[in-house]
Amino acid sequence: MGAIEGLHRLTADEAIALTADALIGYGSPPSGARLQAAHLVEAELRGHPSHGLRRLSVLLARIHAGLIDTQTEPTFDWTGSGALRVDGCRGLGPVVAYATIDEMLSKIAPSGVVVGALRGTHHLGMLAPYVERIAQRGYIGIVISSTEGLVHPWGGSGALVGTNPLAIGVPADGDCVTLDMSTASVSAGKILDHLERGMSLPEGWAVDAAGRPTQDPGEAIVGAISPFGGAKGYALGLALGAVVGVLTGTEFGPGVVGTLDSQHETTKGDVIIAVDIEAFGQNARSRALSLYLQDVRESGIDGGSVSIPGDRSRAHRARSLEEGFDVTDEVWQLLMAIRDTADVSGTRP
Repeated sequence: MGAIEGLHRLTADEAIALTADALIGYGSPPSGARLQAAHLVEAELRGHPSHGLRRLSVLLARIHAGLIDTQTEPTFDWTGSGALRVDGCRGLGPVVAYATIDEMLSKIAPSGVVVGALRGTHHLGMLAPYVERIAQRGYIGIVISSTEGLVHPWGGSGALVGTNPLAIGVPADGDCVTLDMSTASVSAGKILDHLERGMSLPEGWAVDAAGRPTQDPGEAIVGAISPFGGAKGYALGLALGAVVGVLTGTEFGPGVVGTLDSQHETTKGDVIIAVDIEAFGQNARSRALSLYLQDVRESGIDGGSVSIPGDRSRAHRARSLEEGFDVTDEVWQLLMAIRDTADVSGTRP
């Protein structure tokens, strides 16, 4: 552990151990605690602190309030050969999601396509690791989540649309396309991260309560996030939220609560899709895709290289594993308090 320019540096192993200890102290079984901890740290490693350890304080508060049951296991209801209905039973998001993926892939053979509709589970966090888990098994993976109403409609006002992220993982020969994007100009976590770090927002990220563009993260929190790409991002976000809400039976827009607070049961949903490439007789396309991706990477102007979705996160992860990563004072103080008062006996403080 160390400090760099007012921030505090951690290694992945240190951060996972401290976070897992906190979750165990709040009653989580060690296996689930470590899985949740590793998922939060994974976001830090990839350069996305908005979905990383800054989420821990809300996570612990929700556990303490009884809104998350760390001991529970999801229930699976196969309503068709490729349709899986999942009740997360208020469990930790990554624990439920990874268990769902394992269940889906164990029964994908008959149909070639499986869709899991999840409700009653906590925030999944960064979506890329889920689709990569599916892609590593040789399948195409897609994950969609609904979120609280945080985005203003294009041409309208008020936080009526979720940031509704989308992730896609497509395996290639020794490679992978990994898309993980919010349909907003930025995630709510990044707004909060800028607030905690005392940083102004880039132009175009958000509007204030009156609908005027703002670079003040404090004003953005009581205002709304802007959709990415204008009308197209708004339309995509609305459509993805509609897909999730209809398939999972969960809420839409402002009706979604329970990932950013410690007062409400979660009312959001998640959809996970896995596609067996072999079922479509396209096994050989993995090599063709790999060659195509190489052409894209080598297409940079003046000899430069071009990144495909997932390249930058993987490169950032490699550096972070070697050098560690920095966290804010607020996250550091929480982790130090956990270290100093750790109770790993399985009882809440």
